[in-house]
Parts: sequence; structure tokens; C-alpha cells
Amino acid sequence: MKKIKKTLLAGILLLFIAVTVAFKTDYFEVAKQLEIYTTLFKELNMYYIDEINPGKLTDTAIRSMLNDLDPYTRFYDEQGVEDAKINSSGEYSGVGATTKYLRDKLTIVDMIKGMPAEKAGLKIGDEIVKVDNVAVNKDNRQEIFTLLKGAEESVVDLQILRRGKTMNFKVKREKIDMNPVPHYQMIDDEVGYISFIKFNTKASAAVKHAFEDLKSQGMKKLILDLRNNPGGLLNEAIDITNFFIPKGEVVVTTRAKLKKWSETYRTKNEPLDLEIPLVVLVNNHSASASEIVSGSLQDLDRAVIVGERSFGKGLVQRFRNLPYGTKLKLTISKYYTPSGRNIQELDYTHRHGNNIPKYSDKEREKFQTRNGRIVYGGGGIEPDVKVDRKELNNATKALFESDLIFRFTTDYYYAHPEIAPAKDFSVSEQDFTDFITYIRKNSDAFQTRTEKIFESGLEEAEKEHLKNNISGDYEDLKNAITDKKIEDILDNKDRVMEQLNDAILNRYYFKKGEYVNHIYHNSFILEALKTIKDEDRYKKLLQ
Repeated sequence: MKKIKKTLLAGILLLFIAVTVAFKTDYFEVAKQLEIYTTLFKELNMYYIDEINPGKLTDTAIRSMLNDLDPYTRFYDEQGVEDAKINSSGEYSGVGATTKYLRDKLTIVDMIKGMPAEKAGLKIGDEIVKVDNVAVNKDNRQEIFTLLKGAEESVVDLQILRRGKTMNFKVKREKIDMNPVPHYQMIDDEVGYISFIKFNTKASAAVKHAFEDLKSQGMKKLILDLRNNPGGLLNEAIDITNFFIPKGEVVVTTRAKLKKWSETYRTKNEPLDLEIPLVVLVNNHSASASEIVSGSLQDLDRAVIVGERSFGKGLVQRFRNLPYGTKLKLTISKYYTPSGRNIQELDYTHRHGNNIPKYSDKEREKFQTRNGRIVYGGGGIEPDVKVDRKELNNATKALFESDLIFRFTTDYYYAHPEIAPAKDFSVSEQDFTDFITYIRKNSDAFQTRTEKIFESGLEEAEKEHLKNNISGDYEDLKNAITDKKIEDILDNKDRVMEQLNDAILNRYYFKKGEYVNHIYHNSFILEALKTIKDEDRYKKLLQ
């Protein structure tokens, strides 16, 4: 017995020593690298031949280091911290317009109806050239974005360029409320619809308000639309799930390196409705908190999931305070749905540069819902009812990443003073034909990877004085590539027409018009409506 005790004590002592040595080794390595970095940094500042910007150098070093991890672990400077607060709270003071640099021009790309920019007469497509007499250029972007925001009731002077004409506006800033529920309505006399786009601090209250309003209008069935919802606050996801499941149920479990960050989250409140038939819509841009809601409701057999396989973000982040008002958003844990599955798609642990393996490329682990249905870990939330859409090819992806649809829509808006009501509008075949013609005339506005490689080759040929020898062949090649791009875009015609349809509707009726139109024409919503109206099919899907 004494021998066993001695052996056990010796084992524990060896384990303690091993852990201590490992900790000291890690600590020494961190201290060593920090000393190397600070010494190098001092040497650069003191002796480098030209003037350097210490802040910019450090920012580059930090971001390069974090780029080797996952895309969610990020450094926030003071301005970034403020932007994160705004995104989380859903409130800021400004003009109610979204701006973006397109071809180095600050352009209004979206507006909120009834907010200062729209009331003052600004339009989507306007180029902002001055803000409070400060000329906009590529080097003062942060200053310009700061000037556009400001104290509530203050006035900002904007000079804009519209269709070649310079115009001046005085716009009073107001409190802007970023409503996470931009639209809800009754589709018919029994089915309600709620579109829900982000999990900020107002999310659960907004969903609850929409739900109770629809119930007062006679709602007996609900479609909850989480498409394109990138997620947000974990506690809001739990509260929204709680609306439809009993108090005390497990919604999600997190597992972290530190025990204190490994938690099981249960519902804490009485639900709003345990019986109402529920369909949740997801697509490949539904991520994080959206997948917690849809995954837990699927695991508990409380809702039918309709749409595409979701994005697959099974990681949880937390902010850590750094000196001088900066912060680090750090991936601290993985989350697991009630059945025990983690739905993370990309395996950052085994990444090699830009090559990141996918868990869904392996055999996915099987789990069971409460009723015994099979669901899978890794690779997002698989819908119970799939909506098939043709996958985007490379040419169409390049088109969507460009500003070509935006520019075409601007021309369309000024050429067509009126369009059909939002509910009835659809892009015509002639509109699509006109767009294809526009693409052919502006083919250089978006490039596939192949085109970029050929263009690079032409630049090299010019350096070697070979351009004159091959310019004719190169033009023929460019024309052939343009023909192939248009062929590929025609292959994705339905997807392109959807984008055109939304872009045009937004010019005339803002986001509200898009949502109203989708209720009656969108394939995802129509499939959700078909599923929830068929009571036998709905029940069978959950058994």
C-alpha cells in the first residue's frame, strides 16, 4: 500500500514538474520573442535612413500576426472600438446613408428611408466630393467617415456630384436606429413572416415585438428569416431561441481552453409560444448566432429548417482590453448545439497559408435530434428542406464583387422615372438583355483570375518590348475571354436577375421594397410557405 502511495505521489510530482516546465518554457518563449521585437523596433526607429511611422509599423505587424489565425481574431484601434460599439448597440448619430469608395470615389450606396440624407434630397449613386469643406481624397478616408458622423441635431455640409452636376446640401444629423428586424408582415390570413438581419442588443426585443404584433393580427404559423444574418451577441441568440422552447432547456454549450469560459447556456424565461408551427430560413451567409438559433431549434425538433446549408461558424469570440483604449477580439471557444455537434466548416488549426481544410470534406460525424433524426457536425446547419440554386461560377462571382450592377442601376434609375409597385416589380427580359449589352461595353470593369494573369503577362511583355508583336493576338484573346464571361453569366441568369431586381427596387423603394417583393417572388420564402402550409408534411419532417 505504501509502495502504491509513493508511486502515486511520484507520478503527481512528475506531472506537476512537467506542467510547470511547459508553462515556464511557453512563458520564456513569449518573453524572448517580445524582447526581440521591442529591440528590433527601437533599432528601426533610431537608425533607419528614412522617417518611419511607428504606429503604422506596429499595426501592420499585429494584423500580419493575426492573419495566420482565424479571420475572427482581430485587433481594434480606438476608432475600431467605437465602430464595434455602434454595431453592437444598433445606435449612432449620422445622416442615415451608407457610403463606400467605388473607383476611389466616395459614393452613397444605400440609404434609410425617412432619415436625414433621404429627407434632404440625396440619392443612391451620388458622389460625395466635400464634407464640411474638406475635399474627399484617397488619403483622408478615416477623417471623412468621422466627419459624416457627429452629435445629434448638428448639421453637416455636403457637396455632391450627380450625373455631372455639382450640388450642395445641408443635412441635420439624427439618431440612427439600426433595427435588427427591418421587415415583418402577415403573408396571408394565418402565416406571419419576420426578417431578422443581426444579433445586436436590440435583437430579442425587436423579434418579440414583431411576434406579438403578428399574433394580434391572427398569426397561427411563423416563418423566421435568418438568411444573410452574420450573427452577433450570444445572449441574444439564446433569448430568441427561448421564445419557442421551455425554460431550462440547453441551447448551446461552449468549450474553451480556460474552464471558466466553458459554459452550458440554458433558457431562463417562460416561452412566448411552444406550439406555433415554425420554419426557419437559412442560406450560406447565415452564420454564428444564426446557426445557434437554427441548430438548437432543429436539434430540439421545434422548427423545420428550409434553405441552403449555412456558413459553418462554430467559434465564439470575446473582447479583451488592451492599452490606450484598444481591444483584441479573440476566439476563445467552440460552441456545440444541444445534440452535441460543432458546425465549424473551416479547420484553421491545420491551415497552410491560404489553404484551409474543410471539415465537410471529411466524413461528417452523425448526431441525433430529440426525436432521433440524423443531423451532422461540421460544415454548417444542413436544412431539412433544401432550396436548390445553381452555384455561382467564377465570372458571376467577379461580376457581383464589382460595381457594375450598381452603375447599371444608376443609369436605369435616371432613365425610368417610375417602375411597377414593389409587390409586382420584376426585371424584364429586355432589362436583362440591356444589362448584358452593358457588360460587353464595360467588360474591363470586372476581371476573372484568368484575365488578371493575362494582363500581368502583357505588362511583362511591354517591359521586354514585345507588346507590339502580340497586341493583336492579345485583343483577340480578350474578346474571346469576354465572350466566355458572358456565356458564364448567362448560365447564372437567375442569380444575376435576382441581384438586378433587388438593386433596382432599392433605388425606388429602399430596403422595404426588396422585402415586400421577396414575400411574393423569392424562391426561399415560397418554399417555406409551401412547407408550413402542408401540415402533414411539416409534422413528418420533425418525426
